[in-house]
Amino acid sequence: MKRSLALLIVAGLFIAACETTAPAQVPLGSDGRPLPVVVRINPSDSPRVRQRMQDGLNTMRAQNGLGPLQANAELASAAATHAQDMSFQSRPWHWGSDGSSPMERAQRAGYRGSFVGELISETFETEFETVNAWMIEPETRQVILDRRAREMGVGWHQDDNGKLWWVVVLGEPAAETQMAGF
Repeated sequence: MKRSLALLIVAGLFIAACETTAPAQVPLGSDGRPLPVVVRINPSDSPRVRQRMQDGLNTMRAQNGLGPLQANAELASAAATHAQDMSFQSRPWHWGSDGSSPMERAQRAGYRGSFVGELISETFETEFETVNAWMIEPETRQVILDRRAREMGVGWHQDDNGKLWWVVVLGEPAAETQMAGF
């Protein structure tokens, strides 16, 4: 009797484990592809979003034996300005609508250190998903893991349809730049 009861319980657990649920209905676009999930960033969420992006990048750097990036207001200003400009241009690229380079935008924003790199993205993905996508691509991974980078600025712009334009600008502080020349 005990053996039959034990087998019945095991069989019940096995059946329960095999039970499937219907997948959630994902809305499809006119082309039959799934529509993106829109993540809205409220203005009140801005400090948390910046911190999570910084934490994500610093986690990746720490896993590769590198020191953390510190937030820098001038680099954040350059990043936010470029994110809005990419939306205006409707394309993710490193050149401003005025022909400016990432280095020029950092200087215009008052950054006195050395420009190290710029990460950009046009996506519906969160800051976590964006950092992971950047780490997969060799070119953007190389920017994140650049040993010279010590400071960063995070910026984004969100279109009415929910699309996010992410920009991260990395720099090396002026004091470290000068010391490197000795």
